[in-house]
Amino acid sequence: MSRTTADPTATPPESVTGAVTDTDTATGTATETAADTGAVTVLGLGQLGTTLARAFLAAGHATTVWNRSPRKAGSLVAEGAAAAASLTGALAAGPLVVIAVSDYAAVRELLEPVADRLRGKVLVNLTSGTPEQARAEAAWAGQHGAAYLDGAAMSGTRIVGTPEALFVFSGAPEVFEARRGVLAALGNALLVGPDAGAAAVYDTALFGLAWGALAGFHHAVALTGAEGVDPVAFATVAAGHMPFVTGLMVTHADHVATGRYPDDDGTVDVHAAALEHLAESSRVRGIGTELPDMVRALLARASAAGHGADGIAAVAEAFHTAQEQNHA
Repeated sequence: MSRTTADPTATPPESVTGAVTDTDTATGTATETAADTGAVTVLGLGQLGTTLARAFLAAGHATTVWNRSPRKAGSLVAEGAAAAASLTGALAAGPLVVIAVSDYAAVRELLEPVADRLRGKVLVNLTSGTPEQARAEAAWAGQHGAAYLDGAAMSGTRIVGTPEALFVFSGAPEVFEARRGVLAALGNALLVGPDAGAAAVYDTALFGLAWGALAGFHHAVALTGAEGVDPVAFATVAAGHMPFVTGLMVTHADHVATGRYPDDDGTVDVHAAALEHLAESSRVRGIGTELPDMVRALLARASAAGHGADGIAAVAEAFHTAQEQNHA
């Protein structure tokens, strides 16, 4: 999940100074050789930005860092990073600029004073936000001659730099492909679409998916714990069960895409009855029923829409019903 701690202080000082790299104003292409060496600049040294910089360094990329609070760069300098004394100096270090700050407002506040220095740069924004914000930022960057990729760190910070760390990006495919080698230092770098807002869509969707799974897990731990089951023992069994669950996701995606809901894994009404058992078992043990109640409501809505005898993937129709009600 991308909801990691960015640096809220990573906003520009009132004035910035420093040399800038020459650019071809006709083409917006940086003339520096850093594009060929994989050099990267990281703006913002909160939890995420610091971890990103370390991953670039570990992969052998020349890494320049900048933060409003220079002391945050100390440990990275000891590991081989170059600390820029100013924001313009950081931008001059190379054409690839990775941004990890608190929100999109901070991104704009950071870049607005140095907008004339952005031509020829590739901005990679790993700040969490909405698809609309990402599209607006991409348009603003384009107006100032910069290419733009939006992105999200989907695996927190603990495993950044390993193949298991998922980073989703969106924007022009040619821009992504040109920088894929450097971005791969962060983990599994995946382009999810040419629309700048696509990464934010995946970010929020996967965030919700992860929390849905975690909420189910913690409810299950509470339920089994009430019967004396060790949480670690339960987690071992649950982890072994998850490939079946993820397999259902793939199968259900096909059902949703075709609009056909075979009942191979039970019907909506059968699962609704099973949810009654889960809610009752939780209630008598003093466990909150918010989670099973929510799922029961979704199944009830799908059944009311005529899908009671359909397979459980038909619960997808409950969300469409909710959309229709919200727009009524």
